[in-house]
Order: sequence, then C-alpha cells, then structure tokens
Amino acid sequence: MRVLVLVAPGQGAQKPGFLTPWLDLPGVTERLTWWSAVSGLDLIHYGTKADEEEIRDTAVAQPLLVAAGLVAAHALFGEGAEGATGLAELPNRIGAVAGHSVGEITAAVASGVLTDEAAMVLVRRRGLAMAEAASRTETGMAAILGGEQDDVVAHLDKHGLTPANVNGAGQIVAAGTAEQLAALAEDKPEGVRRVVPLKVAGAFHTDHMAPAVAALEALVAGLPVADPRTRYVSNRDGGVVATGAGVIERLVAQVSNPVRWDLCMETFQELGVTGLIEVAPGGTLTGIAKRALPGVTNVALKTPDDLDTARALIEEHAVSVDTPAEEELREA
Repeated sequence: MRVLVLVAPGQGAQKPGFLTPWLDLPGVTERLTWWSAVSGLDLIHYGTKADEEEIRDTAVAQPLLVAAGLVAAHALFGEGAEGATGLAELPNRIGAVAGHSVGEITAAVASGVLTDEAAMVLVRRRGLAMAEAASRTETGMAAILGGEQDDVVAHLDKHGLTPANVNGAGQIVAAGTAEQLAALAEDKPEGVRRVVPLKVAGAFHTDHMAPAVAALEALVAGLPVADPRTRYVSNRDGGVVATGAGVIERLVAQVSNPVRWDLCMETFQELGVTGLIEVAPGGTLTGIAKRALPGVTNVALKTPDDLDTARALIEEHAVSVDTPAEEELREA
C-alpha cells in the first residue's frame, strides 16, 4: 500500500521574494488579492517586495506562509486537477495532512476543516495576537543541534526553558526569555554541538503565549468548520483528529503548547507513509523527513518548477491511496 502525506511548514520558512514565481501561474494574483482583502494585509507586496525584517514580523509572516501553502495546494489539486473545484480532489489523493505550528492552519484547509477565507481570518488574528503577547516580555527561540533528547529536555528545564518544538531527527527548539536563552548558550547540554538563535519574535508555544490563546478562543466560537475529509495529524501528540471542532480546539491550544513534530512523523510511519509533499515554501520539513523517514520519497514545493515532480508523485500513489472511511476517522 502507498500512502502520500501533505505537510505545511511553519514560521521561519519564509524568505524575501519567495512568492514572486508563483504569480506567473493563472489565477494566483487574483486569489492573493482576495485573500489580502480578507486578511487586511497586502500579501503580494510582502511576498514579493518586502525585505527579511518586514516578513519576520509575526503578524506578517504567519498569513504569508498560510497563503503560500494554499497557493501551492490549489496549483496541485485545484486548477491543475481536471474537473476539480477548489481542493475537492485532494482527499482522494492524499492519505494524511499535517502542518508545523502555523502550518496546521494550512493543513486544516487541505483536509476540508476550514475554507480559504476562514483560514486567512484566523491566521491573521493568530499572528497579531502572538505578536502582541511576544511584545510583553523579551523572549525568543533557539535551535539545539545534537545531544540526546531526554538529556536536552532536562537541561532546558534547569534553565526554565521550554522545548517548544520537538522536531525529531535530533532537533529541539528551546524557547524562553532572552536571559534564559543567553544562559543556555553559555551552558550547552552535553553532546550539543550548537545553539542557534532563530529569527522569530518571541517564545512561541510556551506559557508566554497564553494571552494569544484567550484572544483566539474568543474568535473561533463563531468560526464555520467541517469535519476532516482526510486524516488530520495534530502537533499536540501526533494523534489523528476526527472532528472539525477537535481540530480547531487543538489549533488554539497549540499556540501555548509545544509542537511535537516527532510524534507526527511517528504517526506517518504507523500509517505506512511512502511519499511526502511539502507545500510552499518547502524545504524545512522535507529536510527533517530525509533524516527521520528513510525510504520515503520527498518533494518540496519551492517554486512552480517543482509542481510537475509533485504531480508525478501524486500519480504514482493515486492507485493505492484511499480516503479513510468515516468510521476509521472516528476510531483514530
């Protein structure tokens, strides 16, 4: 059996000008113009002309990443799929979806839980709320390269830091105050080669984000949702979530809880994953998968030039991929 998964990257994957080549595809400019109106953010400007510092802003980076992922997904399963409307064809080709941090919102659209428009409203509010929460205290994040997971986590606890991203393949991201991160840089855990500060604006996925959770809880009460049409794998624990309400509850709570991408990949293995496609701006999650999921074919959508390779992988898996039955989703 062949199982193909679709994944979406999180904050930090953006680069200046990365949306520029996507605008050459039919309908992309119009779609981004509409999403810009929905979100109140000029996505075309930020994705083509803004510099690195401008798109580092959490309130900008998060909507930009979700928009880029959706542009790539529509190119694969919308206009690019004969007779398809929107992303309707995606569940017939993809066995599971997941996103890293804010990429979970992209995955929610891919699975049918959210519409494009609802996702853009939600991610814009998420970015603003997290930026506001980050402004209250000087906080940040740092990638820890090397070391044993249990040893690293124990060492972080000693410094009052949170393992905010446990990404697998020997990669953990610590988050906390500037003072705590400085102390970590001076006192690395045993076996750790480097501690690399990340270009993010705060200690995401920690208690420092509690105010953002409250803001999102107030918003999502009226958010229109549907149940997933393909398996939705959650950052919380790698679990497959059966209901739209369950997906939204986890999306909100995840803002102040660690991302367990390692457990998502364990679930991929349990599902028997044989292929993985990362939507734009691809590269981060396929890089982790190459180390953690040996033997799995990976395609990263960096530019439209990568679409044909992704489509070939989809066709290779099309015969064997079945959309999970409702009963299977409920039991998962």
